[in-house]
Amino acid sequence: MKADRLLSIMLLLQTRGRVTAVELAERLEVSVRTVYRDVEALSTAGVPVWTERGRNGGIRLLVGYRTDVTGLTHDEARALFVLTADGTHDALGLGNAIDSALRKVMAALPAPYRADAERTSERILVDPARWRAAPAAPTGVEPAELQQAVFTDRRLELVYRHSGSTEPRGYTVDPYGLVSKAGVWYLVADRDGGPQLFRADRVRSATTTSEPVRRRPGQGLAEVWSELREQVERSSDAVLVRCLVRCTRLDMFLRIQSANLLGAPEQPTPGADWTVLHLGFPALPAVRALLVHGTDVEVLDPPEARAELAAAAAGVAALYGG
Repeated sequence: MKADRLLSIMLLLQTRGRVTAVELAERLEVSVRTVYRDVEALSTAGVPVWTERGRNGGIRLLVGYRTDVTGLTHDEARALFVLTADGTHDALGLGNAIDSALRKVMAALPAPYRADAERTSERILVDPARWRAAPAAPTGVEPAELQQAVFTDRRLELVYRHSGSTEPRGYTVDPYGLVSKAGVWYLVADRDGGPQLFRADRVRSATTTSEPVRRRPGQGLAEVWSELREQVERSSDAVLVRCLVRCTRLDMFLRIQSANLLGAPEQPTPGADWTVLHLGFPALPAVRALLVHGTDVEVLDPPEARAELAAAAAGVAALYGG
């Protein structure tokens, strides 16, 4: 723990130039006295660090002194190289940057860690796309372009096409940032003072204005995203479904319907043919997705969901009955 703390102090000083003992104590969750002891330990070890008294005083490193990242633990070194297994950086135009950064980290790693770090990127692959996902619809704006816009802290003028609409509409929004959710990029922004999600692949154009962004006080990207995600998952149009699933098909059912599952599934009784599960769908027509399971699933309630499935099945029977 002390070694990690000493490295953290050096990296903070290297980044900030001067940091007060009180701030270091708060960041590291230790006492000010412990900070001074750590600084003394660094100085004894040959690190050019000293303290300055007075109103503008603090703890400093010698100008130009740099440390490497050889203080990384074995697991920390491996964790860094999982970053290369995701397509997020490429989508933001940062693919070359992350490759270059990790090459520099590799050069600074202790020799015993290098081979394992290289194997991590070769053995771990993260594919954010869903199975059989359709290619994204063509759009005039790439996530990399939106990224450049949101970093300016200026308002954006969007031309956006909503789902189910053929005509795009114009909006002036206050962006918080970008979120990648299951391989889909979203712009998180306020519109007219309220939070709203905009799918990046439906943005037809994005123009940065000269007006500064007007975010709600105390709200950041993480807080607004959490609020919007909860709104989507607990939509007033949501349909709660109770159904029977054939036990022999339960594993396949859970893989396909995992996004709609409410709570952890109960283990079926040994020897039972069926088990009960609860699902949530954003709207009534969405329950038709259960038809893919054929007679291995029976919806028990609500009656509206049973009627929706019956109507859909009757339509299919009529289409192919001839």
